[in-house]
Amino acid sequence: MAYRGSCHCGAVTFSVAADAPTEAMTCNCSHCSRKGFVLTFVPVDQSTLESGADQLTDYLFYKHNITHQFCKTCGTESFAKGKSPQGEMRAINLRCVPSVDIDALTITKVDGASF
Repeated sequence: MAYRGSCHCGAVTFSVAADAPTEAMTCNCSHCSRKGFVLTFVPVDQSTLESGADQLTDYLFYKHNITHQFCKTCGTESFAKGKSPQGEMRAINLRCVPSVDIDALTITKVDGASF
C-alpha cells in the first residue's frame, strides 16, 4: 500500500509505492542532526514526485554523494536522492509523511558524524 508525503507548504508532494515502514534511521551527522530527520530508504522506482519539481532546490555537502532536495518556499527537505550498492535510492524524511507514527518506529541510530 502506497504512502504519501509533502513539504510543509504542500508545493512538493510525493508518493512511495510500498508499505509504510516500521523501521527507520536517524543520523548524527551535522546535516541530519540539525534537521531532525527520521529516514527510510527506497529504490528510486518506488518513489514518485507528484508535484513541485520546479520548487525543488538542491544542496550538496561533504562528498556530494547525496543530493538533498528542499522546497524553495518553505525550506522543508521531504527527501534526498543518492546511490547505494543496490542502485539509485531515495531517502524519505518520514517526518513529512503524516500517516507514519514516528513514535511507533524502531529506530536505528547511525554514526554519520564518523564517516
